[in-house]
Amino acid sequence: MNAAVVAMKDWSRDVGAAWNRFWFTPAQPHTLALLRILTGAMLFYTHLAWSLHLGAFLGPQSWVNQDAWRMLRRDASTWTWWWWVESPALMWLLHVAALVVFALLTVGLLTRVVAVLAWLIAVGYCHRLTGAMFGLDTTNTMLALYLMLGPAGAVWSVDRWRAKRRAASEGREPPPVVPAVSTNVAIRLLQLHLCVVYLFGGIGKMRGELWWDGSALWYALANYEYQSLAMTWVINSPWLVAALSAVTLFWETFYCFLVWPRLTRPIAIGLAFFIHGGIALFMGMITFGLAMIFANLAFVPPETTKAVVERFFRKPIQPPPAPEIERPREKKPHRRTEAISTRPRTAK
Repeated sequence: MNAAVVAMKDWSRDVGAAWNRFWFTPAQPHTLALLRILTGAMLFYTHLAWSLHLGAFLGPQSWVNQDAWRMLRRDASTWTWWWWVESPALMWLLHVAALVVFALLTVGLLTRVVAVLAWLIAVGYCHRLTGAMFGLDTTNTMLALYLMLGPAGAVWSVDRWRAKRRAASEGREPPPVVPAVSTNVAIRLLQLHLCVVYLFGGIGKMRGELWWDGSALWYALANYEYQSLAMTWVINSPWLVAALSAVTLFWETFYCFLVWPRLTRPIAIGLAFFIHGGIALFMGMITFGLAMIFANLAFVPPETTKAVVERFFRKPIQPPPAPEIERPREKKPHRRTEAISTRPRTAK
């Protein structure tokens, strides 16, 4: 009995230690900073696209007005400030302010403040644009949610540049980039959120007959609404369509199990790049495919991110110039000697 109690205590102690390591191990901010840059740029681009027909989406006479919104949502908990905006000038002013916030998030200026504002603004747009919202918008808000939890502007940001410049002006060393627990918490939450998204996406696909008979990929590629490249030639290889459909279904359903072990993590991340890259190239959903690839970068260790990014932007080192070898100077003959040697000899 005592042995069982001791074994249970040891097991509980190991589980607690593993739990603390998973959540509370300080992590470097480089992966979170890369996600900040990519997510901020995606938020800026996607919201800039609304500017083409801003009044039709957000104006008082928009396609989905307040009455239609209430009928579609049926949820009083959702909120957005756009219902109190009736002036076109105020609408454009708020829209430009939102774009400025997304731009500041991208470059990393006042990151702690603009990260919170970016998430609130993105959620407000999503709540207003019912009927026009897509998976891209939910992915953007998911990424923005966790950027405000950690020091996303600790590196590769204007904030970091200003800190270095301030330290140089004061004649001291810049503050070092130190690992933080909040960075690890933000990344872990994003990883778990992504696993939940894939798990329920796979379960939802398993409810459809097309994924079981292997024809789901064909119907996706043959849909002219989303087709960007002609891929109907795959009908000549039904085994390929069935194999790709089965691989997609298996990967999405079991992503949450494959991505954690070090042995299978490269396979899970590689398939994510392959599948979402295919969606971006062949189905016309470039922004959505890129956003999901950005989310999968959360599983890349910060040391790897730092090494790859710095190597990519590092200036090529020019080899030092070869030292000049001094050649011995040729001795010029004396003028008198040269004149004597070149003078023709006369016969005696």
